[in-house]
Amino acid sequence: MIRAMVVDDDALVRLGLTDLLDSDDGIEVVAQATDGLHAIEQATTHRVDVALVDVRMPRMDGITATGRLRALAHPPKVITLTTFDLDEYVYDALAAGADGFLLKDTDPAEILRAVHLVAAGSAMLHPAAARRLIDRYHRAGQPQATAARARLERLTPRESDVLALLARGDTNADIAAHLTMRESTVKAHVSRILSALEVTNRVQAALLARDAGLT
Repeated sequence: MIRAMVVDDDALVRLGLTDLLDSDDGIEVVAQATDGLHAIEQATTHRVDVALVDVRMPRMDGITATGRLRALAHPPKVITLTTFDLDEYVYDALAAGADGFLLKDTDPAEILRAVHLVAAGSAMLHPAAARRLIDRYHRAGQPQATAARARLERLTPRESDVLALLARGDTNADIAAHLTMRESTVKAHVSRILSALEVTNRVQAALLARDAGLT
């Protein structure tokens, strides 16, 4: 059972998302929060697997909340919610550790699918959307690029190959086909890459690869 939390300052949005998530037999909404500070309190009190977090909220916005949630002893996965497609707020949330983003008018079935995917360890980002987002808002300076290259030196040549494909938005299946390896082997490489680079998800790994000039 996936334990979910809905974080939004709009009561109607919270109610709608809660009803939707509770309609799925594999998801249980264990907490609701009205802003970022409330979300931290709830995630400390309840064990939460996936938090759906609005970007724009009073007291503490969703971007700050995402970073704080991911820093908890038992951090939930985070999906940010926004009314703005591919805006800088979403990029900032992903950089803070979110595992994906959804527009608030996303089809209900896709929202449920996103929660399941993120709970299982995947990032809910369409590859093309991820590339546009990174290309549009991410520009690395020289110190940042140097630091990123130093972290990439921790990877084996094969892991670097996997990272390069991951950074351009390829799925595990795509990478497996391109590098002629099993998908399970790709998953193992990705897990090792995230650990070696000290990042929490594929999006952050892709950002680091872009910083280093790998893609």
